[in-house]
Amino acid sequence: MQPASVGADWRERLRVVVGAALGILATALVCRALSGSGTSWPWLIAPLGASAVLVFAVPASPLAQPWSIVAGNTLSALIGIACVRWVGNPEIAAALAVGLAITLMFALRCLHPPGGASALLVALNGISDPQFALTPVLVNSVLLVAIGMIYNGATRRPYPHRPTVAASRQARDDEADAVDADLDAVLARYNQVLDVSRDDLKALLQDTQLSAYQRKLAHLRCGDIMSRNLVTVGYQMPLQQAWALFREHRIKALPVVNASGAIVGIVTPADFMREAEGVSGEAFETRLRQLRGWTDGTASARPGLVGDIMTRKVRVASVSRHLAELIPLFGSTGHHHIPIIDGSDRLVGIVTQSDVVAALSRVGSAPGQSAPDKVGDEQQTLHS
Repeated sequence: MQPASVGADWRERLRVVVGAALGILATALVCRALSGSGTSWPWLIAPLGASAVLVFAVPASPLAQPWSIVAGNTLSALIGIACVRWVGNPEIAAALAVGLAITLMFALRCLHPPGGASALLVALNGISDPQFALTPVLVNSVLLVAIGMIYNGATRRPYPHRPTVAASRQARDDEADAVDADLDAVLARYNQVLDVSRDDLKALLQDTQLSAYQRKLAHLRCGDIMSRNLVTVGYQMPLQQAWALFREHRIKALPVVNASGAIVGIVTPADFMREAEGVSGEAFETRLRQLRGWTDGTASARPGLVGDIMTRKVRVASVSRHLAELIPLFGSTGHHHIPIIDGSDRLVGIVTQSDVVAALSRVGSAPGQSAPDKVGDEQQTLHS
């Protein structure tokens, strides 16, 4: 089976290589100068190379944090020294040193893989002087951490790493609590050490979900969410009959279409209210019955018709238009419903604010699902 590729481009790889080399070089130069010629111990321990990989290649890893490096290496070295002093057999001392070092690192939350190597190094070389844990082990570790802070910070890789919190803890809701509980349950079933913190894992999952949400939203079109069961009227329909449709179907807009199905206007309850504005002491239904005698510019009177009060300039959208382009119209222009037309300019549906909200809430649902038709609509077209 082919190994998985490392998710880093050549710039990131170069940053890691240069950082690790500089970290080891600076640590070596300083420790060699400090050690002088009065000791037979090495001034640089081999496990520090593995620590450098973690510090510069995966600075966000919990295994690479300062406490993990300094405490993990130093305490493991002390464990190795104790095993050398108290266990005579070198093989048993080596095995016991590594096992006890891991146990202590787990207990003190400083798990660091090179720590096991530090314990093994001490046991195999028979080092029994606790001073070795101070220098070079502790000094090496502190210097590498300090250089890692400087270099990673300069190359925009914050170190020590602070877990990313995608959502404010102060703005929690039941859904956020449920997500946390689900994540904790999955991690408990997984029951393994992860090289990523829980909060970082949660942030990655939320960013992935957001990207998927944006991608699906970008491909969602008006035809996918529009209400297709429409109640439409002709411009010659009497106002009383149009008003009855509002009350019967509990809808907020009536598209006005011509004989070929093209939209020529739209009428809303607000249009009725505007015509009745200023009338006091009369019931609204009474006022509607009195809405006669309007003129078309001549002296002849005619009954009140939908065409007399409808809004003629109607904002429409094509069936293939992206939903993302439609959302600003609802948010900034005060539109509550936008008629949808096909390639022949015929009315084929309508998108309401409710349709948009339903679509947004269902973006993450299974493919093939569409928003439900508007409650209360009936599949019919009324003309007069």
